[in-house]
Amino acid sequence: MSIIGVFLLWFGYTLFFRNTHIRLGRRRRRKSRRVASGVPGAPRTCPVCSAILARGERVKSTAYPSMGGVDRLMYISGCAYCLEGDRVRSCPVCGAILKAGDILVARMYDKPGRSHVHVIGCSQCKKVGKK
Repeated sequence: MSIIGVFLLWFGYTLFFRNTHIRLGRRRRRKSRRVASGVPGAPRTCPVCSAILARGERVKSTAYPSMGGVDRLMYISGCAYCLEGDRVRSCPVCGAILKAGDILVARMYDKPGRSHVHVIGCSQCKKVGKK
């Protein structure tokens, strides 16, 4: 009799809590595409607003040719979410809130198969860009 009671208790627990956990996990994944903030230096994360970008979403930027060095100058405007005004744009270096015309200044290092970008400041703390 006790074996049947333990089995029914285990079955009820897994039926209720396991399905609830799976449903909540799926719901979180759907919302995290647009709402969640990632780590500022992580891959597929916007450096301006820290939005986690889905596969295929890009950051608007301009890379200038190298002058004989290993790195190139790059200006980063932001992703579709922060350029439309949905998210707060801030500089990861000085913490200033960026206006619509402000950009991030970065160095881009070309590596075989991919590129590495290092943000060195914004147009407010580096005094570059549109005046």
